[in-house]
Amino acid sequence: MEVFFKLFFNTFMGGTPVLTGTRVPVQTLLDYLKAGESINDFLDGFPTVTREQVIALLSEAQKQLL
Repeated sequence: MEVFFKLFFNTFMGGTPVLTGTRVPVQTLLDYLKAGESINDFLDGFPTVTREQVIALLSEAQKQLL
C-alpha cells in the first residue's frame, strides 16, 4: 500500500491526498465516477490530470482491493 500512495498521491493538500503533480484531490475523481460521469468528463474539468494517471490509479486500487 505504501508504494500505491507514493506513485499516485504522494502529495497532500491540507491532509487530503491529491493526484501526484496536481492539486486535484483523489476524492474528486471518485465523486465524478460515483455520480456517473465519465473519465473524459473528469479530464475535461481537470486538465492537469492525465488519462494515464486516472487509469493507473484505478488499476492499482483494483489490485489493492480485490
